[in-house]
Amino acid sequence: MVKDMTAGSPLKLILQFSLPLLASNLVQQTYNVVDAAIVGRVLGADALACVGTSSSVQFLVLGFCMGLCSGFGVPMAMHFGGHEESELKKDVYHAAIGTLLFGAALTIVTALLTRTMLHALKTPDDIFEGAAAYLLILFLGIPFTLLYNLTASILRAVGNSRTPFLILTLSACANIFLDAFFIMVLHLGVEGAALATILSQGASGFLCLYIIIRRYPMLHPGSKERRLSWKRLGRLIGFAAPMGLQYSITAIGMMIMQAANNSLGSVYVSAFAAAMKIKQFAISPFDALATGAATFVSQNYGAAKPDRIRQGIRSSIVVSVLYGLGIGVILVLLGRQLSMLFLDQRQTAILDASAHYLRNQGLFFWVLGFLNPCRSCTQGLGYAGRAVYSGVIEMAARSIVALAFVPMAGFDAICLTDQAAWISASLYYCAYLHLVREKSGAGARRTICLSRPGKEISPYKKQVLPPQHLLFQIMPAYSMI
Repeated sequence: MVKDMTAGSPLKLILQFSLPLLASNLVQQTYNVVDAAIVGRVLGADALACVGTSSSVQFLVLGFCMGLCSGFGVPMAMHFGGHEESELKKDVYHAAIGTLLFGAALTIVTALLTRTMLHALKTPDDIFEGAAAYLLILFLGIPFTLLYNLTASILRAVGNSRTPFLILTLSACANIFLDAFFIMVLHLGVEGAALATILSQGASGFLCLYIIIRRYPMLHPGSKERRLSWKRLGRLIGFAAPMGLQYSITAIGMMIMQAANNSLGSVYVSAFAAAMKIKQFAISPFDALATGAATFVSQNYGAAKPDRIRQGIRSSIVVSVLYGLGIGVILVLLGRQLSMLFLDQRQTAILDASAHYLRNQGLFFWVLGFLNPCRSCTQGLGYAGRAVYSGVIEMAARSIVALAFVPMAGFDAICLTDQAAWISASLYYCAYLHLVREKSGAGARRTICLSRPGKEISPYKKQVLPPQHLLFQIMPAYSMI
């Protein structure tokens, strides 16, 4: 099943596409909740800390993998929207080559540097060995992670978000079963949790690949499309790598924040681990809606329909902000009760810290309702560099708060690092769009030219207007602020 998003109600199409993504994210986060509950309840708070202490390192590496594969999907969606089937097949082939190269390099490098990264995070000695074993297994499973994310990205580029959801649901069920089996029956400890994760991830990747082979001949490169072009590969990596880097740069700031938190002791490590599970669950709708909006703008960019792009981004921002306000209230009022999913009620100090963190998060969740759609749609238009800049700003904000204020304010400062990053990145977008408006003139907002002689636009062709003018004209963020 493919979905052309270049005709019809923008909001309806984005929501229809996003709902399976949301379901996928919720299924994944439900698994994460069950995984953490099994680890925390069966193996204890120290085991939960072993899993949680490396979460920023996982985001650094695995986030790069997800961003990279999402980036490969951007030009595919543009070609699909522009009805350029041969170009789409060429991109599928070259994306597979690029993923193989990155997968081999990342697996080797991260496996060798696992312990070094944990030392850099100031991981407490009492949980160091468990965290190292858990992280090493996850890194050895990077090829499986890349396989699923690439095949899912290809399917989403042609408008199919339902199949990855169904496969991820099966994978999550298998993951929960394997978690219980490895931990409660085979007594493999935190290593069993990591092993269950990579095995289920591999199964989901192979299932997506099987479906592409059986049901999507439009995605099968023929002999003509399977001619390796280093120039095309370089262009694809130019799209994909900045999106991966944006995740990784953001993760560096999170690593600095986590290192500062780890220095506060195991109580705060456990509290942070529990709160992060809840936070990731709450962020899932943001991610789903942002991905849906990015796919929508990519297809309509390929079809040269800027008015629809404007409508889609505006709608996604409004819906995201409303959700942020609602979920923020829940985090403020029910943070302690939610933390008890992972922690025994007798662990009062850890529960108090986790609830405190979630209350502070909830007060500012609405900011993500603006930031996520702006960033994802910027990437969907092919301007991934702008997202990298915002990632650098987020990293700087987290680092400053963690390094300068944690020594003075302790865990209270940790509770405000994310908010500083979100606000700083949002201000970057506002300032950048204002600058472009001043340089391009008010009239430039009402005039746009996206054509090239005789064809629809292509992500590999230059527009008549400079990229920053095009970006400003399409994105309504400044006018909404």
